[in-house]
Amino acid sequence: MLNEIKKRCLEGVGCSAAEAQALVELDEAALFAAATEIRAAFFGKRVELCCIVNAKSGRCDMDCRFCSQSGHNSTEIEIYPFMDARDLENQVRDDIKAGDRKCGVVTSGGKLSTDELKELAATVKRIGGGAEAPVCGSLGRLTPEDLALLKESGVTRFHHNLEASETYYPEICSTQDWTSRRDTVRAAQEAGLKVCSGGLFGLGESWDDRVDLAITLRELGVDSVPINFLYAHSGTPLKDQEPLTASEALKIIAIYRFLLPNVTLRVCGGRAHILGDRQSELFAAGANGLMTGNYLTVAGSQNEADLEMIRALGLEVAPA
Repeated sequence: MLNEIKKRCLEGVGCSAAEAQALVELDEAALFAAATEIRAAFFGKRVELCCIVNAKSGRCDMDCRFCSQSGHNSTEIEIYPFMDARDLENQVRDDIKAGDRKCGVVTSGGKLSTDELKELAATVKRIGGGAEAPVCGSLGRLTPEDLALLKESGVTRFHHNLEASETYYPEICSTQDWTSRRDTVRAAQEAGLKVCSGGLFGLGESWDDRVDLAITLRELGVDSVPINFLYAHSGTPLKDQEPLTASEALKIIAIYRFLLPNVTLRVCGGRAHILGDRQSELFAAGANGLMTGNYLTVAGSQNEADLEMIRALGLEVAPA
């Protein structure tokens, strides 16, 4: 069974939901060996890197049960309004210069205000945007007009996670419909932006939910999928959620490689916390991308440590 599924994946055809469920039961060694082969077929030894700037923190009106930035939760985080334009510009420039990596500007809340969006667009224009200074945006539920402004300013990619399957999403958020998240992804694509969209795992979802999310992303034609693992923040409703084991987290990556054979799988939030000393195995499991540096409200792996890990594995950083 495994060899037959792998052969189709090497041709760019993702496995079915039923096949994915069967793969879950396989031994890690055989599963990871096949996932490595699929990753190498489409991406060779190249690893894509990105980092983020938390440009507006806290007081979000969404009630996401996992989120440290939700105003409905009581976490101890730094709260601040949209960053000063020059400070933001300098930080994005510095982050891009620190290595071959894209830099994503992330803001809390349902969406940026019109004035904030115009300020960000002007900042991206000063940086240059486009291929020379790859800037992405994770800015909430924007209108087609907002997205067109970002595209014109030089933003290359829009990030908007679906977070979970349509069926499971109501378990983690009640202030927004899952369909509005999907519609934002479609609107960004229609505006000519590349889209990065994935999910958060370890919320209590089933394997059915995980597979369903991957198939939705495949149907949407998303070419970059962030894989995040829950960090159970104190002060959130999910503070006592049992964390994923490293083994299950790695298996999620591997199953996504079979479902999305030619898509960038980018391991992001919760990586160090959940994978621990098994972080280097994420490439064997099929990932070909990393978020380096700190996350929104939690410290992450530092860029130099990640570069050293990539070199030690005989891999190389892909040009941003």
